[in-house]
Amino acid sequence: MTDPTPRLLPWSSHDGKPCYLAGDGTGYVSRAADRIEAEQLNAAAELIEEARAVLAGRRWTPGEIHLLAVNLAAALADVHRVAESRGARLFVPGYEGVPGDEDDEGNNGEGDRGGHDCHDGRQGDGRGPQLPAEAFG
Repeated sequence: MTDPTPRLLPWSSHDGKPCYLAGDGTGYVSRAADRIEAEQLNAAAELIEEARAVLAGRRWTPGEIHLLAVNLAAALADVHRVAESRGARLFVPGYEGVPGDEDDEGNNGEGDRGGHDCHDGRQGDGRGPQLPAEAFG
């Protein structure tokens, strides 16, 4: 079986570079990434409600609006990273959950193979994992 597209993880290395994980999505690091993504999405949803309340009140200081914008930008960056990571894995043959991609014994993949890569290990044109052309057809 060929390896699926590496998963963009929801955290960066200590020097700010993206981290990637090769595997089928069933290992410890994948489960940790799933939990962190869920927390990021929930935090963004809560921030949206807070932003709506602040803006509806029409009584804010420039400092409050600035802080809100900073928090919204951070949440948007997290959500964008989750969307990029999940979008890159939508139609990857061999990734767990893709119907019809079992081996002769009915297994999907081989599990995480123990490594996650925290360096700029992007492939191709340097933009990271991309959706295959079939996803748009």
